[in-house]
Amino acid sequence: MSAGSSQRILGRDPATGGAIVVTTAGGLVTAVEPAAHGETQWLSAGLVDLQVNGYAGHDLNGLTLDVATVRALCQALLKVGVTTFLPTVITAPEARIIAALRTIRESCEQHPEVAAMVAGIHVEGPHIAPEDGPRGAHPAADVRPPSVAEFDRWQQAAGGLVKLVTLSPHWPEAPAYVRHLVKAGVTVSLGHTSADAAQIAAAVEAGASLSTHLGNGSHAMLNRRHNHLWPQLADDRLTAMFIADGHHLTPAQLKVMSRAKGPGRSLVVSDTVALGGMGPGKYETPVGGKVVLREDGFLAIDDGTGHYLAGAALPLLASIPVLVNQVGLSLGEALALMTSSPGRQVRGRGVLAAGRPADLVALRWDGSNSIPAVAGVWLRGSRVV
Repeated sequence: MSAGSSQRILGRDPATGGAIVVTTAGGLVTAVEPAAHGETQWLSAGLVDLQVNGYAGHDLNGLTLDVATVRALCQALLKVGVTTFLPTVITAPEARIIAALRTIRESCEQHPEVAAMVAGIHVEGPHIAPEDGPRGAHPAADVRPPSVAEFDRWQQAAGGLVKLVTLSPHWPEAPAYVRHLVKAGVTVSLGHTSADAAQIAAAVEAGASLSTHLGNGSHAMLNRRHNHLWPQLADDRLTAMFIADGHHLTPAQLKVMSRAKGPGRSLVVSDTVALGGMGPGKYETPVGGKVVLREDGFLAIDDGTGHYLAGAALPLLASIPVLVNQVGLSLGEALALMTSSPGRQVRGRGVLAAGRPADLVALRWDGSNSIPAVAGVWLRGSRVV
């Protein structure tokens, strides 16, 4: 991948609405300056997605994974404005997790554009709650307690690329496991859990700092006073990841939860699965079994009711009309939740400023409920869309 020659890109700043010109050279942004006049397109840092299980038919959690699939997934994500992401490997037998980690590492080694986009790997599970509800679509047979030795085998296979691990803190082994991961430079997130307040506090004291798709991966019915949500919302040491696709959380839930955490401790993920971006219809998947994908992007278990989510199917861009029109954020605030906020978790990605990687997305959006259109994407200064 060429770093791209010097160029000037015109657009509008989503935070101010004013015209800007971004100058890039050698794969980096060299200047961001006001412009006398700009294009009608919005110009932002490229989107940063910390939870991608798959997209456009490319599955990171199938029975097998090859380098070509990882590369194709990267190309599909660029088309929807994502320039940085964490491939997410979920609960599975250890041998399959290790094989997937090794394949992602090899893809980064073989393809510069993959290495530019993959800021690390997110392992979601297998140390989660075993019961129905909190476990979500993760296979029950593969849920197991945290193991430091297993993590070390993951990291060896990944060549150090494991940067985020989601677990439930209800396991007795959780605090020691969290301490080991944090010492190794890995961010720990709490999710898929029914843990009590004391167990959550112990994990946070040990160094856990994120909440995975807060409000999801939960029992359908919760005790109104004692549940896993309140302690995570109340603890300012935890930053919450939210799925803002309009399906996983109601507008009221998303508004209240994001206000409780505040913009400095909130970020948005897509959590897309391989069926994301596909046409509506009935499908059968390795994880989740028979599912139905509706026209509006609601992916449901095909049990005759159509009520139960089977994963996320809308790209990160779909969060913009939800956050702006249903939650009440400005466009600049919404984009910050999917650029600079998640970027803080991966060494400062997602910032449009001199000296930062020249990863940009140009969007056309009129404020409607439609998903913004991608007008251009630059990866390390090279236009790729």
